[in-house]
Amino acid sequence: MLARKEYEEIERKVLCEERLSREDGLRLFACPDLSWLGALADYVRRKKCGDIVYYNVNCHVNLTNICTSRCKFCAFGRDAEDRGAYAMEEADAIHVVEDAMRDPDLAGLHVVSGLHPNWSFEDYLSRVETLHRRFPKLYIKGFTGVEITHFAKISGKSVEEVLRLLMERGGLEAIAGGGAEILSDRVRGELCPNKATAAEWLEVHRTAHRLGLRSNASMLYGHIETMGERIDHLLTLRKLQDETGGFQTFICFPFLPANSELGKTVKQTSMFDDLKTMAISRLMLDNFQNIKAYWVMLTVPVAQVALSFGANDIDGTVHKETILHDAGATSPRALSEDRIIRIIREAGRIPAACDCNFNIIRKYA
Repeated sequence: MLARKEYEEIERKVLCEERLSREDGLRLFACPDLSWLGALADYVRRKKCGDIVYYNVNCHVNLTNICTSRCKFCAFGRDAEDRGAYAMEEADAIHVVEDAMRDPDLAGLHVVSGLHPNWSFEDYLSRVETLHRRFPKLYIKGFTGVEITHFAKISGKSVEEVLRLLMERGGLEAIAGGGAEILSDRVRGELCPNKATAAEWLEVHRTAHRLGLRSNASMLYGHIETMGERIDHLLTLRKLQDETGGFQTFICFPFLPANSELGKTVKQTSMFDDLKTMAISRLMLDNFQNIKAYWVMLTVPVAQVALSFGANDIDGTVHKETILHDAGATSPRALSEDRIIRIIREAGRIPAACDCNFNIIRKYA
């Protein structure tokens, strides 16, 4: 790999499949040699995952943008009286999915929402139950650790009871990875004090894994966190994955500043930072099989390049994404399956449509 002398020991560890330390991670973030980082991450990706790149044909259903959290980095959340605030009834949610079903290959739903101040857990549950009954062949990946913590608090139920009801009545097959942001009490206390703590987010995923429910993990970076907090976040996820093995993919979310309170003082990340963070995530998360290049936030060109920086998952067709476009995402609101296949093939990889548990539905050799 021709590492600089000061990085030869890290390269040796990676090639010998030795676990990297916190100090190694900090040194990687200080490394200016992006091509070396990419080559090392791509080596690990190729050895661990081969040349398949996963995607899914899915539809995002955001039930409401009315939210009590009002996180400083969020441009999606609204108060009930704000312009653009909405709360879907069951018929509204059905209409969103029926519109997406013009694609005959639609396989699943991604359901995440705001924390509505007046909705009960039953309100959320009844909507996802209606979707499950109306579209029983579509898999459902839904709700973040933040939402599930909220459901437990407003219902008086345990996290386990909430998850069991979502599985039994709502057909939930996997948990979304959002809401992790940075798993630091300092960061969360400043940016999102009104929602689940780091410990609560982790406990939701720990409980889900114990119940046999797989989940994703994520990191929102590029705001007020330090490089040390980025590494600590990755190490925290790695530790829980050692314990449960229940995480399926890790998603790098660069902060999009437009239309958010935090965006008044924080600029958007660079492509250099995005690709570096992708590569370091692959190197540090040695017990994660899949690393996602989420094209909605990265843009399609950067996500395509990220497939050579450790990523082997490019998310899906999405169909009318809302949350991140409110924050200024310049990517399309949806991609056709044909375009995703072309993006993957141009990167020299093999496209594979999958469900929310990474079971391959069809593969294009």
